[in-house]
Amino acid sequence: MGRIALLLGGFLLLATPAQAGLMDLLDSIESPLQESPELPPLPDEPGKGKNWIGTEIPKPDLPILVLAGHADSQRMAGSGTPGRAVGMRGARPMQPGITDELFWNLLTAKAVVAEGQRQGLKMRFYDPGVRTIRDSDDPRTNWSVGREHVSNGGYAVEIHYDAYSPHGIGPGIIPAVLYGFSVMDEALAEEFGAYPYDYRGMLGGPRRGVSMLEIGQLEGALEARLRNPSTRQQSLQTIARRVVRALRQGMVLANSPVEGTTLLKGSITEPVLGPREDVSE
Repeated sequence: MGRIALLLGGFLLLATPAQAGLMDLLDSIESPLQESPELPPLPDEPGKGKNWIGTEIPKPDLPILVLAGHADSQRMAGSGTPGRAVGMRGARPMQPGITDELFWNLLTAKAVVAEGQRQGLKMRFYDPGVRTIRDSDDPRTNWSVGREHVSNGGYAVEIHYDAYSPHGIGPGIIPAVLYGFSVMDEALAEEFGAYPYDYRGMLGGPRRGVSMLEIGQLEGALEARLRNPSTRQQSLQTIARRVVRALRQGMVLANSPVEGTTLLKGSITEPVLGPREDVSE
């Protein structure tokens, strides 16, 4: 009997280091892991233009989260377009150390939030404050903060300017895909045009629930008016009013939703400037 007790005690002593792992395993069996939402399937052929309908409704008590694209990805791949003035004509960047796109993304995002708040919308702006974060899943990044906000039922949109010709496409909303297509994206598509949900195989932001709004290509009259100090503020205000107008329309759509989420079939025209006034006016 004493020998059995000794062997049993030795077994328990040897098992002690694995106790935490064993308990974790038992806990995982008793408490199933929370399921992650599924992404929509990629179409058989890459989408051309709008191939989605936004029906998901964000919680009205949560503010709209506005982000500046590339705010955390400077001095690395994916830092944003320099714009035609810098990239092709040798102009000085608007601010040393960051791309011109980020410079305008920041000003535009802040203008959108200020205009939205002035019109009574619940909105907030987030800036990571660190311009180079190489881990896209770092909790400080735009996409991590956006995903957390959207997972709680909110809506998040990241402001961008598209590359100059022939690299870019033009204005339009690239819809978030993680939690379904939003009525807010539907309204922005009406104002600015729309990209297919599977654009470039579904981008990292939309895969995390963050919509991406391309204001326009950073070239021509738009870039010139932004760079000109005498027309800059007017141009930013024009853009901000268009974005806020669309978001307000999204709130209207939220009060009269369409049931279910449907993917459109067939080919639709490429993203174009929305039916409203030109952002360069």
